[in-house]
Amino acid sequence: MTKDLQKRKICARWVPHCLTSEQKQKCLEIATLLKQRFNVEVQAFLYRIVTIDETWVRDFEPELKSHSNKCRSPASPRPKQFRRAQSQVKQMMIFAYDHRGIIMAYRVLGGTSVTAAYYRDWMQKFHRKMHKIRPDLLGDGPLILHENARPHLRKVVTDLLSKYEWEVLPHEPYSPDTSPPDFHLLPKLKEPMRGHRFSSLEEVSTAVTRAIRGLNKSGTLNGIANLPKRWDAIIEKQGNYIEGL
Repeated sequence: MTKDLQKRKICARWVPHCLTSEQKQKCLEIATLLKQRFNVEVQAFLYRIVTIDETWVRDFEPELKSHSNKCRSPASPRPKQFRRAQSQVKQMMIFAYDHRGIIMAYRVLGGTSVTAAYYRDWMQKFHRKMHKIRPDLLGDGPLILHENARPHLRKVVTDLLSKYEWEVLPHEPYSPDTSPPDFHLLPKLKEPMRGHRFSSLEEVSTAVTRAIRGLNKSGTLNGIANLPKRWDAIIEKQGNYIEGL
């Protein structure tokens, strides 16, 4: 099979959604539009982007499969790794960051859903936060990049953003590939927490705060700077999912 027919075994790839031809076309159009704008405005375009996303933080984040990689001889048995279920001790958090680092990390009160009204109220808090630590960005006009979740698209939210004169950038459907929190911030944030069991949400909160300070201090949050490369890859793939970046 391998030598004569040049066949090889490959694994299936998990993707967020089976994109339709219309969705692929939409991804291609948005990536092309944003890349063209970057070509005109260059780095000034990226410096105005503020990306926002929500995520769960838990008392236990399981290690990734790659963490169990070890050098072994051919005769050594394959190491075993047991899958540990995540507990229900968790908290929703909302993160907002730009090319300089995390601007705001907000802890959602337990038992509360992030509805459109809640997201609007959070945006008002975020607006006040921007006045304190990013007044220059407010002057330039931030470009909001968030996913197409229903609360983000409701009229109460879009009306508030229109009042602030904040432009919302289009986002490709079902595309964590072009969401800097998904492909960059959140993996880096949770990396030091993986494999550790925390006894309470207070300990989780302390770990998250420590991780945020470390990321802001290190200056390694370059997910927004990588967006043009990802737009190019989507254009090359004609709107399909990308990998290996």
